[in-house]
Amino acid sequence: MADGEEEQVVTFDDLNLSKDVLKAVHELGFESPTPIQERSIPVVLDGKDMIGQAQTGTGKTAAFALPILSKINTKKACIQALILEPTRELAIQSAEACQNFSKFLKNFKVAPIYGGASYENQIRTLRHGAQVVVATPGRLIDLIERGKVELDELEFMVIDEADEMLRMGFIDDVDWILSNTPDSRQTVLFSATMPPVIAKIAKNHLKDPVDVRIESKTTTATTVHQRYWIASGAHKIDAMTRILEVEEYDAVIVFVRTKTDAEDVSNRLMARGFACAALHGDIPQRQREKIIERLKGGQLDIIIATDVAARGLDVDRITHVFNYDIPYDAESYVHRIGRTGRAGRTGEAILFVSPRERRALRMIERVTNQKIEPMQMPSVADVNKARLENFKNQIFETIEEGNLEMYEEVISEILSDDAIEVETLCAALAKMVQKDGTLLLDESKPEPAMRTFDDEHSSRSDRSDRKALPSSKAAPLRQFPDMNMVRFRVAVGRKDGVKPGQIVGAIANEGNIESKYIGEISIFDTFTTVDLPEGMPRETMSILSKARVCGRMLEIREYTQEPPRSDRGSRRRSDREFDRQGPNSGKDFRKFEGGRKERSSRGRDSFSLGPRKVSGRSDKKVKSARREGF
Repeated sequence: MADGEEEQVVTFDDLNLSKDVLKAVHELGFESPTPIQERSIPVVLDGKDMIGQAQTGTGKTAAFALPILSKINTKKACIQALILEPTRELAIQSAEACQNFSKFLKNFKVAPIYGGASYENQIRTLRHGAQVVVATPGRLIDLIERGKVELDELEFMVIDEADEMLRMGFIDDVDWILSNTPDSRQTVLFSATMPPVIAKIAKNHLKDPVDVRIESKTTTATTVHQRYWIASGAHKIDAMTRILEVEEYDAVIVFVRTKTDAEDVSNRLMARGFACAALHGDIPQRQREKIIERLKGGQLDIIIATDVAARGLDVDRITHVFNYDIPYDAESYVHRIGRTGRAGRTGEAILFVSPRERRALRMIERVTNQKIEPMQMPSVADVNKARLENFKNQIFETIEEGNLEMYEEVISEILSDDAIEVETLCAALAKMVQKDGTLLLDESKPEPAMRTFDDEHSSRSDRSDRKALPSSKAAPLRQFPDMNMVRFRVAVGRKDGVKPGQIVGAIANEGNIESKYIGEISIFDTFTTVDLPEGMPRETMSILSKARVCGRMLEIREYTQEPPRSDRGSRRRSDREFDRQGPNSGKDFRKFEGGRKERSSRGRDSFSLGPRKVSGRSDKKVKSARREGF
């Protein structure tokens, strides 16, 4: 039986998605679902509640977005689906995914709702009639209490990253939202883990949920040497060509995302003289078998494949796996590089990563618990040396093959002209066989420098930061010039893509601090300084330290121009500082405008530095901190 015939390959065509959604999936180049998608989509399409347990990065967004979009009624301009995300970054990501998958749905609108953004724009989007709302809990509750979000006709509810909601202190908000949505809704809850609090939420709000659990298979073979190179676009083909010219390999698989990419990369490599072929879902089975047999027999050295086409592919001579495009999830990465390094043999796995895919690389490292090291690109001298060696070998092989009599007669005739030297004739023949007329690369051109996402980039950023370190003295608040302020440092900066509004949103939401008491913010390459009132309670500092912005914990601490010896040392100094201030350290912090400590309606302590703002009924009190937060 031919390779791959025993394994049943499930594609998106088999999952009963709507015609328009499936068309978008095909246009985006997806061929086969990930395990969580394959098992979740039929459940959601069947209208059942579901609990999905899978790690981050396994393709959960499509697992709920595709079936919900397949069931949305675009003729109704009301909110039919609500997706809760713990952070604004995930809300934006999920909203963009819904937008992409709904490309061919007429009159469809998705509204992302999150803190730190304009209320007016979000309310305007809702007013125009969005069928899907993707929201963070705080901002959503604020808009519900303002009467701007109507959920009476809600049919689908998704709680994504529930354990992250719990960690960030939003689980009470999630419970409140679920309690204020129709009982008739279909509810899907995703969580990597299932602590008791989340299990209780599921028990109280889900009806006979189907349990879909994906066990992580993310162990990579120790016999595979894993490296990455930072490259994007057209630079990838140049980088791969250089590597293939220098490194010794037997057979190679190059993984790409789409069928179009497979054909494109294959054509470009063939144009550069490599024996390769594309392998994707549109290749007929008989042709696929021939390609694999040629690869096994050595008539073909390189296969450019999509994930679905490589199912069941088992060829012993594969020594290198290239991830031309970074996979969407860690499971796919493990599956890909498992094609090499088998039976105790060593293998090479090379991953091309664009600068904006740094987080995806770190996610793969975290899930697989393996470090992927930056690679050194072969130099021009290395390439030229390899080309000369290869050229010589081709000549010797041609001589060994024999049958040169006809050519010898032609050469003898040319050499009968005494004006032509043997070396000149050989050089002319060597030039003729070079397609572009050039055997060697120009060594005078600058070499591509090795780039990394940590050491090289961080050292450059740190040098930049040291050139203009900010003062450790906090600036006074304009509105409250008599309030004592302290300058703090948070471990997220320009290189993480952070914006001032995200810092304000996180501090206001996590620390329950009104935004008017958040002072000057200065963003540097590797960190940010923010001025906050003196006497911050230790509990608030602990919460803020663990809060995440742009995927990083804030790790907030008092700022000094001298770097701390270690995080542990910094925490000890912070503890001593709070101990020195004593148990009433929050006194000055709350003394302005009749400040007081109160228990919020959803069970969390909140520090209010001024009168609460009332929206709607007098018993619905909304903190402006939430309005600025997530």
